[in-house]
Amino acid sequence: MAPHRYLVEHVTRYRYDAVVEAVYNRGFLRPRDTESQQVLRSELLVSPEPDRLTEHLDYFGNHSTYLETRTPHTEFEVTCRSTVEVDWPVPDPTGLDQHTVGRAAAELARDTDPLVLADFTMPSPLVELGEAVRSYAREELDADRPLGDALVALCARIHRDFEYRSGTTSVVTTLGDLLELRSGVCQDFAQLAVGCLRAVGLPARYVSGYLEPGPPPGAEKLQGADASHAWVSVLSPSLGWIDLDPTNAQFADSRYIVTAWGRDFTDVSPLRGVVFTEATHSDLTVAVDVTPLTDVL
Repeated sequence: MAPHRYLVEHVTRYRYDAVVEAVYNRGFLRPRDTESQQVLRSELLVSPEPDRLTEHLDYFGNHSTYLETRTPHTEFEVTCRSTVEVDWPVPDPTGLDQHTVGRAAAELARDTDPLVLADFTMPSPLVELGEAVRSYAREELDADRPLGDALVALCARIHRDFEYRSGTTSVVTTLGDLLELRSGVCQDFAQLAVGCLRAVGLPARYVSGYLEPGPPPGAEKLQGADASHAWVSVLSPSLGWIDLDPTNAQFADSRYIVTAWGRDFTDVSPLRGVVFTEATHSDLTVAVDVTPLTDVL
């Protein structure tokens, strides 16, 4: 797939039924540079104007933003507008098949930085590795199965087994709950894939970002393209980090735009914080627009 350039606009708007005296937020809204992605421009617009806005790179190299607003208000809006160039090679699954799942896990355990192993093979707040997850993982990630074939099969299995349906899960839904519900959104499916991969010893991280909404000619629209998207990245011995989208049962390509990665959603929430108010009701709206620009030649 040829390189692509996108304008990404992510608008988060809160409305309250009483005055908010102060709000303190931290979030991950700016896309990050990667080996396959370059951020050409990024701006953050906040209303009311914040009393304090600071940014730094977090432990995983993501752009972490802190917002402190003490101006009384009933509406709070944060807009991140970025121009990103993406050139993402799609791996050949047969190139991964030189390793089996078990041999890949053993080789990675021997050769990978211990900190990376600790971060991405151990349980995390939203990715528990209980028997339900391990049992589901064993169905496709047998130790003797070729690695590329197993990764494709895992994504296809999640895509087949779960219905994409908003409102059935929340940010605190466990993987055990998800396996019973059999429905959810991209966040849930990405975290299940992360759990399955970690359960067999393959380092896996949760990736947050965006997906170009327009499908190729003759193809169906991809699920999760109207909001922030999430997928999984797994470490392989031969090709490094490989990104897969279990929501749409495919490898990530140049339609995918990376914002941040971490152990699970708790590490990369777009915006969260504390509000000081006597309001009893609030409305949250999030609007995401990913606009393709002229393809990079």
